[in-house]
Amino acid sequence: MADNKVLLSVKDLVVKFRVRGRILTAIRGISLDIYENESIAIVGESGSGKSVFTKTFAGMLDSNGFIDNGSLVFNDDELNDTYVTLNDDFKKSIEEYHTKLNEYAKLENGSETYRSILKLESAKKAHSNLSEEQERDFEKRMQNLKFERTELFNLKQTFDPKNEQDKIKETTQQIADMDNKIKRLEAEKKKAVSEQKRKAASDSDFNSKYKSRMQQLKSKYDQEIAQEIPVETKERNLMIAKEIVLSTARMTSHTRKKQANKLLNALKEAMKLGVNLDDSSERSAVFENVTFLVRYIDETPEKLHGMGMLNLAKLKSSKDWMHIRGGRIATVFQDPMTSLNPIITIGKQITSIIMKHQNVTEIEARERAMKLMKKVGIPNAENRFDDYPFQYSGGMRQRIVIAIALSCQPKILICDEPTTALDVTIQAQILKLLKDLQKEFNYTIVFITHDLGVVANIADRVAVLYAGQIVELGKVDEVFYDPRHPYTWALLSSLPQLAQRNTELYSITGTPPSLYNKIVGDPFAPRNPYCMKIDTLKEPPMYQVSETHFAKTWLLDPRSPHVEKPEAIQGIHEKLMKAFNI
Repeated sequence: MADNKVLLSVKDLVVKFRVRGRILTAIRGISLDIYENESIAIVGESGSGKSVFTKTFAGMLDSNGFIDNGSLVFNDDELNDTYVTLNDDFKKSIEEYHTKLNEYAKLENGSETYRSILKLESAKKAHSNLSEEQERDFEKRMQNLKFERTELFNLKQTFDPKNEQDKIKETTQQIADMDNKIKRLEAEKKKAVSEQKRKAASDSDFNSKYKSRMQQLKSKYDQEIAQEIPVETKERNLMIAKEIVLSTARMTSHTRKKQANKLLNALKEAMKLGVNLDDSSERSAVFENVTFLVRYIDETPEKLHGMGMLNLAKLKSSKDWMHIRGGRIATVFQDPMTSLNPIITIGKQITSIIMKHQNVTEIEARERAMKLMKKVGIPNAENRFDDYPFQYSGGMRQRIVIAIALSCQPKILICDEPTTALDVTIQAQILKLLKDLQKEFNYTIVFITHDLGVVANIADRVAVLYAGQIVELGKVDEVFYDPRHPYTWALLSSLPQLAQRNTELYSITGTPPSLYNKIVGDPFAPRNPYCMKIDTLKEPPMYQVSETHFAKTWLLDPRSPHVEKPEAIQGIHEKLMKAFNI
């Protein structure tokens, strides 16, 4: 895979959800490169974060979910390559932006002093407020009270109003008591803040020093920002002005003006703080708060040419997502009936997607849809075109979902357990279809599954997820025949195909950790029969086994004792060859 182009680069991804007044961390620092034309399987138990992980780069997170940290850089040359025709409006905009940026750039001369002013203001604010430890204590107590209140409220909804009035009254009183506790805690915090402010106000020595130092800094700052900027900075600002045009040109005129003003304000603040705008990555970070940066490459008298740096983690515009979702990243879900509209004909559902994402007529869309139906193996496609989903079998419905997903020729096809709802013979047909079509359409398959038999037949690489982290990553033969993480050992040992006659089927003891809480050490430690003391104290790093094989376990540390793999997966190569007909 090292020779292949990286299509999607995931770095330090953290995804959280707001659930019943608490924060659940579903993805905890995943880093992964996904390559062009490869098939990568994401495996793990239910709740390990497989579907959430892929939903982040398909823009399909639930409304209560959000990306808290990390980047998802999508490297699609066709999408990222941007040309803007330089009409009078764009030329005027470049001139206007350049003038404003040159004025803002004077602030860079005083950035160091400005940061000192902010630091001094922060020190005064800290002096007048509660300490970080006190704030954390109040916050933790408040979260616990609000969580208890939410649990009581949810419990109240489960009671029968006719037969459990006494329980409803009791719970109502408990909720009222909890509300009073919350009010008392709020009053306690308010009193503590007031007392701290009173003490700070009466601290004449601190206040005198603060006032004197602030006057010095402001005087110095005013002198610095009055200086002119060098020619090099003006040239850089002209390039940034062109990048604002490149980054907003795809938008409507009203939205373009609005977003350009936001970018100018963001750049002004960055200049105040002394951000190195000559560095494209730092400039991109400033742009990402508004829209993704399209870097200036070159130009002719008629056109500007730029290249986008598309970070899906920062993508905000629904119109931008329309270009990505479906057109560049498509998904095939587990149950085809949840993907198909039961009251619209199959043909209409395919053609509507083609017409939405491609500039074609209805007749052309029908022709393309018919070809796709034949490619995915729908017999007598002309006569089945106007049928409804209920007239198709489960396997045929899934073929139609695949046809819809491929209708815009995406770069990445996410398959979210697409064979689980199908019988074994149809599963094999769908897997073969996905692999055969991959050769023709050159898409990357990201296959989510808990079925390791499916992995053996479709994947080039495997990423094993546990508690929102990748714990092992490697080529299929490396992960299957030379697994290194105890969790991977446990998953392989659980394969029914490996069980011997008259022996008990292996199962992993315990349950995954709660993702509401901060996890200390190795998250698999409580279920790991090979657990060492350090597993309970410190999170293991990702160790490199080979050029393509990595595992996150302390067992790979040179200081760890030698541990043999479980007996069930010793000699696994021959067992898997026989079990899965590989």
